[in-house]
Amino acid sequence: MTFRERLGHLLPESHRQLYVGGQWVPGGGGGRIDVIDPADGSVLTDVADGTLDDARAALDAAVAAQADWAATPPRERAEILRRAFDLVTRHADDLALVMSLEMGKPIAEAKGEVTYGAEFLRWFSEEAVRIHGRWMHNPAGGSRLLTVRKPVGPCLFITPWNFPLAMGTRKIGPAIAAGCTMVVKPAAQTPLTMLLLGVLLAEAGLPAGVLNIVTTSDSGGLSSTLQADPRLRKVSFTGSTSVGKKIVEQSAGELQRVSMELGGNAPFLVFADADLDAAVDGAMIAKMRNMGEACTSANRFLVEASVAEEFGAKLAERMGGLRVGRGQDVGVQVGPLIDEKAVASVSATVADAVARGARVLTGGSAPSGSGYFYEPTVLVDVPAEADAVTKETFGPVAPITTFTSEDDAIALANATEYGLAAYAYTRDLARTIRLAERLETGMLGINTGLVSNPAAPFGGVKASGFGREGGFEGIEEYLDTTYVALPVS
Repeated sequence: MTFRERLGHLLPESHRQLYVGGQWVPGGGGGRIDVIDPADGSVLTDVADGTLDDARAALDAAVAAQADWAATPPRERAEILRRAFDLVTRHADDLALVMSLEMGKPIAEAKGEVTYGAEFLRWFSEEAVRIHGRWMHNPAGGSRLLTVRKPVGPCLFITPWNFPLAMGTRKIGPAIAAGCTMVVKPAAQTPLTMLLLGVLLAEAGLPAGVLNIVTTSDSGGLSSTLQADPRLRKVSFTGSTSVGKKIVEQSAGELQRVSMELGGNAPFLVFADADLDAAVDGAMIAKMRNMGEACTSANRFLVEASVAEEFGAKLAERMGGLRVGRGQDVGVQVGPLIDEKAVASVSATVADAVARGARVLTGGSAPSGSGYFYEPTVLVDVPAEADAVTKETFGPVAPITTFTSEDDAIALANATEYGLAAYAYTRDLARTIRLAERLETGMLGINTGLVSNPAAPFGGVKASGFGREGGFEGIEEYLDTTYVALPVS
């Protein structure tokens, strides 16, 4: 069985439709969206192109299910999530293949995302039974103060193409645990993974209407339509800052709760006292995860001048040795970018840096042939005003800029509108504390290139958004608080 035949077996046409109210439905418009294989630009398959009426029907289903789902005992919600974790883990190979085909990442890396994404289901299965309020005496006497935590209500989740499973489970897990129903709109480029997840969640026993999935080519129309409905109480979005701002604006009309996980421009700081080999290992993880197509990706390398040449040479050797190719091929370490536009954007970023005086140590171009590939690239002598430093580069490009002091490094790191993730390599404990206090970032990795963890709060500051996903904080995004005053005299 070929990879595409296996895809057709996993997701037959009946499951490439809309999932509304526990049923797979074709959608009122009858249109279809082509899903493109980024490795060669061909059409993999297609899915239903949902209309605005379909979106309204999905919200209707979520609203209809909300009261019963909120009243479902927390242990039952927890057990559904735990069964879902087991099913996702059992079907890891299937999910990884679907993800690799539609998004491009190598199979091994896709399996890593399945493991990561499944952990949100397990984590929030454990948090579902730990939702609690508080009881206290009124400090002035005469009454008691009681707080009750209740689900926010129907939610809209808009997920990105770069992590089509994990960005879904990171939202779906806490919503299920808290007792919220939801409409999920996956990215049009990568809808298949979410549809397969929907199949598994239904198998896990999630009641009809709790999860509704609408694939559509009109993401803006769907969000504006549903956000205009007073029954929608929460929106969680992962994507660009520009789109996030629009969604926040739209939320004002009905005062919806919002969680925004937006763009990034993560600095990767290397101090002269760092273990350079360990720093290069961390750089490979922080830069090359998902071919650099990650909001947490190390976007700019700020290296102390005295070790910059050595670090650059070591990083170029490692980056230049990576095998580029189709994600399903054995031994491939770097898959294609998501589309032709992405390749053009990365190419322009590299060209801008070179025009400003940067030198290419390895890579620097898109290989000839079909597919949306770009060579892993290391640039040195990159000026601070280059696009590679000031803008988010969604691709395998590592620009190196130097600094001469800790204050200089912190100033360079903070010189951006974004503040999602940052990384730093140093053996100085006191410096570590100073960095944690002074860097304007929601997450900081010290001597590690990986910060994401389902047990930790994921999120940023400044133009990288607000709200946290994962950790103890993650479920708070889906709970309202009711205060009850109880007179006792």
